[in-house]
Amino acid sequence: MEPDGTQTEAEPRLTAAYWRLWWATGVSSIGDGVFAAAVPLLAVTITRDPRLVSVISAAAYLPWLLLSLPAGALVDRYDRAGLMWRSQAVQAVIAAVLALLASLGRIGIPVLAVLAFGLGVCTVVSAGAAQAIVPDLVAKPLLHRANGHQQTITVLGRESAGPMIGSLLFAAAAALPFGTHTGALALSAALLASIPRCRSRHAEHPPMRTAIADGLRRLARHRLLRTLALLLGANTFCAHLGNATLVLLATQVLRLDTRGYGLLLAGAATGGLLGGLASARVVGRIGALPALLTALAANVAIFAGIGLSPNAAVLGALLALNGFAVTLWNVVTVSLRQEIVPSGTLGRVNSVYRMIGWGLIPLGALTGGLVAHVFGLRAPYLVAGALRGIALLAALPAMIRALRAGAGER
Repeated sequence: MEPDGTQTEAEPRLTAAYWRLWWATGVSSIGDGVFAAAVPLLAVTITRDPRLVSVISAAAYLPWLLLSLPAGALVDRYDRAGLMWRSQAVQAVIAAVLALLASLGRIGIPVLAVLAFGLGVCTVVSAGAAQAIVPDLVAKPLLHRANGHQQTITVLGRESAGPMIGSLLFAAAAALPFGTHTGALALSAALLASIPRCRSRHAEHPPMRTAIADGLRRLARHRLLRTLALLLGANTFCAHLGNATLVLLATQVLRLDTRGYGLLLAGAATGGLLGGLASARVVGRIGALPALLTALAANVAIFAGIGLSPNAAVLGALLALNGFAVTLWNVVTVSLRQEIVPSGTLGRVNSVYRMIGWGLIPLGALTGGLVAHVFGLRAPYLVAGALRGIALLAALPAMIRALRAGAGER
């Protein structure tokens, strides 16, 4: 192991610095899960209009479209752990403001959207740094395992424990979940600040505009990454087309209360948790191509099924299957990028990839709100399922050719 805590090829095991990252991810993920459950519950106390509820989701993800490229250049230019803890410290301040306003009962949809946007800005930086730092801390043969651990703890916190805690706290007092989110972010920032500074991969950094252009060029020239980025963009658009009004489907159509909604989200996370635990074994047994295709095909059927769910039990089971498929996709594609792209340029390439992959989320959320308003609260998932099927069929030939050609081309 290098003195700075990075992993050498001669010692292929997860480092102490990696485990600090893992603990920080777990703590912040619980806080994010608490926030994710509480925000839509807070929104529906303000309005029942699905268009306005979807604005909150759109605002939270808009920074991925606006700021991904410069954030990626920053990730390659500065210490990645430092960017993460500073971003989370700012998030803690924003979350504290939200907690204060909620406790005073002086918050509306516009203010909630602005605060969600601010949290999203920080997330763009910290999430980009989190993916780029993993190859600095572990050996390449351990990337699937390390990313699997990261996905598992993320799902456990963000989609299982966090939402359940958040819904219970919200039932007690509207401000409690946001105060909890503040504390989790502060603790995570402290853990990240203890990670040793990673050595710069380059003595000199290109100007930001040059770095952004380099990231665009690298992704455009790599057929596999380009195909996966475009497919991710279509899928995340569809995912948020459906998910933006999930809280209304659960509480108004299926008649769940606040606690039931939290339990629904927690139960749905079981699939994601299993996906994180099993992803490395699945890929090792059937390969990356079958794993990706299985996950994508499953999502098409799952989304259609969610739109037709007769009760909360069926909805929870389908959401759990969706969590497994999404986590499997995430582990495989993140590991592929980390294997293919040199670490010194990983931040800028990831930023382009995620701008394409996540940039349409705000539009998907707003579209979901409009579809729900016009056609009913089940319609967004049915529309999303159909669109995901079309996207998969369109990408399938290029995806098979690219993966057969091997992930090592650049």
